[in-house]
Amino acid sequence: MPTSEHVHAAEIHLRAAHAHEAAAASHSMNDHLRAHEQSKLAQERSLEAHHHSEQIAKQEAERTAAA
Repeated sequence: MPTSEHVHAAEIHLRAAHAHEAAAASHSMNDHLRAHEQSKLAQERSLEAHHHSEQIAKQEAERTAAA
């Protein structure tokens, strides 16, 4: 698997983490509506990161099995 796929997965994970941090900051400022929206975005990005990582793992497993 090209390293660029792993770098891309890491970037997606970092975007998810940033969204979680933004949601926490909004919540601590009692902006619950914005915190809720940011939490939803964080969840979406986390799921995207998870799916991308699973795809990489599956492709690497297939490549290893074929070798």
